[in-house]
Amino acid sequence: MRTYLEPHEAVLMEKAATNLRDRLLVRLLFRLGCRITEALALAVEDVDFDHGTITIQHLKASLRLSCIGCGQRLGRSHTFCPECGIKIEKAQAEQQQRRSRRVLPVDSDTLEMLKDYVDRGGPIERNGKQLIFAVNRHRGWQVVREAARKAGLGALQSPDTGRQRGVSPHRLRDCFAVMAVRQNDSTDSVRLLQEWLGHVNIGTTMRYRKVAGAELKQWYESLWSCKEEGDA
Repeated sequence: MRTYLEPHEAVLMEKAATNLRDRLLVRLLFRLGCRITEALALAVEDVDFDHGTITIQHLKASLRLSCIGCGQRLGRSHTFCPECGIKIEKAQAEQQQRRSRRVLPVDSDTLEMLKDYVDRGGPIERNGKQLIFAVNRHRGWQVVREAARKAGLGALQSPDTGRQRGVSPHRLRDCFAVMAVRQNDSTDSVRLLQEWLGHVNIGTTMRYRKVAGAELKQWYESLWSCKEEGDA
């Protein structure tokens, strides 16, 4: 069973979408490798048609737990504080937010599709912004799943758990990342991919290098080539 979508399958999904808005959403999720929340937050003013770029805004919220007694940071599974040793009856919770911004170049075909969509009056005004899609997260997921179904794409297998999973917006992001690593898995290229995807930790990006398998394959083949040289 397949683990990740292939680029040609993402193209099939785009073609299977029933209208320009949905085709554009599928295309941006794959071509930009962006998150569904980032795609749905895009406004017309985020697109620079003159320079061929899209500005991605991302707001990520996380919960920080700490001991009420000494302030030591805690994990969700902690029963006792590792610093002062008291039993954790109730932890102090602090919500942290991190905002990031990326300016990504866009290929000319995608830019032309965006321009056509805007010219046709596709964007909708919400809270003073001309949102490109103006749909909620649930509808965004539906669009992707419907496109995958119409394209005849079956379930994928999780590389971590082995469980089956349906095609979702994040699978298009994965598809972009795996394709990039297959093209070039050098350290510099992976760091560029980290910046493109908006990963804080490069370890998150490096998992795509593992999936692509090029480095492991080269290492394995080198073992046998060394053995053959030794035998000679």
